[in-house]
Amino acid sequence: MLGQVFDGFVDESPVSVMFRGTLENIFSSERRDAIFEENAKRQIAGELAFSTCVGLLSLVTTRIQPSVNAAYGKNVEEVGVAVQSVYNKLNGIELAVSEALVRETAADVKGILESMNATLDGPLPGYDVRIVDGNHLAGTDHRIKELRELGDAPLPGHIVAVLNPHFELIEDLIACEDGHASQKPLYVLLLDQVQRRQCWIGDRDYSTMEFMFGIRRQHAYFIIRQHGSLKGKLVGRRRRVGATDTGTVYEQSIQLTHANGQIFTMRRITLVLNTKTRDGDTELHLLTNLPNKVGACRIAEAYRRRWTIETAFAKLTQDLRCELNTWGYPKAALFSFCVAVVMYNVLSTVLAAMRVTHPEVATSESRTSGRERTFSFYYLADEISGVSRGIDRDPCRVLDGRLCFSNAETNGKDPSLASSSRRCQTIPDEPVWSEMSIATRK
Repeated sequence: MLGQVFDGFVDESPVSVMFRGTLENIFSSERRDAIFEENAKRQIAGELAFSTCVGLLSLVTTRIQPSVNAAYGKNVEEVGVAVQSVYNKLNGIELAVSEALVRETAADVKGILESMNATLDGPLPGYDVRIVDGNHLAGTDHRIKELRELGDAPLPGHIVAVLNPHFELIEDLIACEDGHASQKPLYVLLLDQVQRRQCWIGDRDYSTMEFMFGIRRQHAYFIIRQHGSLKGKLVGRRRRVGATDTGTVYEQSIQLTHANGQIFTMRRITLVLNTKTRDGDTELHLLTNLPNKVGACRIAEAYRRRWTIETAFAKLTQDLRCELNTWGYPKAALFSFCVAVVMYNVLSTVLAAMRVTHPEVATSESRTSGRERTFSFYYLADEISGVSRGIDRDPCRVLDGRLCFSNAETNGKDPSLASSSRRCQTIPDEPVWSEMSIATRK
């Protein structure tokens, strides 16, 4: 499928070829444009295809290029429109399109992983678990004229993401343009994604009546840390049930009363910590409606695995580039984040293939495996960002969203070293965006 041009890279950097092949399989131009056509309500395709916008941003989010302007400068002929048109297009991409890009490509990737039997047990063996958490995009620079008089860093928006730990995929997210708004109104939108007998894990921000009662109505389960503002009626006495590596576990029942008068009795798992949290907490209270056959210690350990979604956010920020600090326009910033999520999912697929092929080697996330050799997400992303420049027929062309150099340009040398002078050339500043919606302080 990849052609004879990839022969040298199969031996020198097989993971880069795997990454390329996965992208071609699930991320073709036709597939991307179809997602846009099915979900866009106001914006039209026009002369600049949606697939081209995704291609340019994939160069940036995988750190192949330092900015959209730099990626555009390398591919002017392929893009076919002025750079200002590119920025205007990015700023107009609707949130529904960005969300669908993540959701639909994640479903495609999940199908590949299922065919490889790459399923992991997850935090709670026997249950289909989802981990939910929010992420505010970092404040951007004041490069846009409208933002230069502000003292605070502009916030371009925030998202609520859903991680499937069985495949290490971010399979869905909900985006919001208002970086200062509360995330709580978004939680109810997640209920449409809850499936029967799933178990959803979330921190205390998700300890709301609407969210927990909604999961219950879907005949699903949850493990959510109790927020201090959520009051209920404790039932019976608290009893000690065991201990974990982090503390002593107790259990008690609690009753919550909804505004409509409905009463919900659930289990309240208390973990008395051996060491205080960074916030100074000595106890964690976990609310759950899991059946009694699931032990309290198992529930406490499952909640402890919630950190996997925090790790995913860290990879998106450090190993990839999900936040461009030059952008103060919410739609463009959130679209960039979604493209980075797609790249994260593809990299997770490559890691899963390596894990299945070499089961004796753990991934870097398997901290309890006891294995000395690991596959590293960081080094995988770093290698792809350098070697991807060498996987194409012609120098300096975009094919399915990646900037590449040809074999002729490498002269038989390490592809990652080819044309270093061109890669290090000075990149001009981002152009001034047209006057559209921007992120401002509250």
